[in-house]
Amino acid sequence: MLKILAQIIEKTQCEHIVYLSGLVNEKELSRHLSSRYQVEKTLMECKVPVTVLRAGIIIGSGSASFEIIRDLVEKLPVMVAPRWLDTKCQPIGIANVLDFLIFVLFKEESYHKSFDIGCDDVLTYKQILSEYAKVRGLKRYIYTLPVMTPKLSSYWLYFITSTSYNLASALVGSMKIEVICRRESLSEIKRITGIQPFSYETALRRTLAKIQANEIISSWKDSFISSRRDASLKEFMEVPHFGCFTDLRSIAYDDREKCLDRVFSLGGNNGWYGQGLWKIRGFLDVLVGGPGTEKRKNTSATAS
Repeated sequence: MLKILAQIIEKTQCEHIVYLSGLVNEKELSRHLSSRYQVEKTLMECKVPVTVLRAGIIIGSGSASFEIIRDLVEKLPVMVAPRWLDTKCQPIGIANVLDFLIFVLFKEESYHKSFDIGCDDVLTYKQILSEYAKVRGLKRYIYTLPVMTPKLSSYWLYFITSTSYNLASALVGSMKIEVICRRESLSEIKRITGIQPFSYETALRRTLAKIQANEIISSWKDSFISSRRDASLKEFMEVPHFGCFTDLRSIAYDDREKCLDRVFSLGGNNGWYGQGLWKIRGFLDVLVGGPGTEKRKNTSATAS
């Protein structure tokens, strides 16, 4: 199918093909990375000049890897994770990816070549998660286990993050492989394009700032347009700023002082409400000698 596509392109007025691939510098590749490498090889056989840009983790909204990083850090104060968190990678900000894609166009020095693109930071996945937590001001504890199988790791990502199982499985296979740029290749593409990529922290801060300012042009909810679902549903959906939805509800009270008195009267000799989670809170109160959920009269009020 891809060879047919290449033949069709040759019959058009296309002057330059730029393909964004994945870092494939290891001898043993995952099925996911291997398929992308096969696309490279097929395109390189095309008569139209081809430039391949290879990227690792792309830091930006819409990147599956970034969405997983965001979901994990935002949702889990404590992570017991697979050992592939110790694998090294070289991320790159989405703005820099777009810069490379644009500025490499029609540069004859890049024709029929592949280049690795990434920032200067070489980090483990654990460091990537920790840095995200630092930027967001979150306290997170991350522990790795050597016994998690790829299948179990895939389910771990599937249940905790917003990714599908098939995508999680493909990414887990790739995350076990180090994706680090070839130094000479990265230096050459920097020279050709004149681009100096942001650091991981800078790319992360820029991405989070755009998400918070609602400046993301596209997101995962855009898939509704091409689905069989009612397209109007997307009008009622809001992409969470930091990977988690926040449900805020408010009730207006005329008497502010009376409202505050009710709030501050919880616990102590007045006890706790006896419903739902308050029962647990009341039980804990009893363990330390408190009244629990049993409401009692205020002794000071009785004495008066």
